[in-house]
Amino acid sequence: MKKETAVEWLEQEFIKLEQTTGVFGVMYELIEQAKEMEKKQHKKTATRFSPTSLKKSDFDQYYNETYGK
Repeated sequence: MKKETAVEWLEQEFIKLEQTTGVFGVMYELIEQAKEMEKKQHKKTATRFSPTSLKKSDFDQYYNETYGK
């Protein structure tokens, strides 16, 4: 089962709002930017606290498998 990040939850809430009130397209651009920022934060944390050297490809594989990106 894919985990949901806080940004993905927020995205779903915006989709619900759009259906009832109309949310401008710029919100989707902001959501995508926030997702990229969140991924970078995960990577920074993972590499800082990893007991061994974490390769970029290892992190990307983990992130994609965990969050379905």
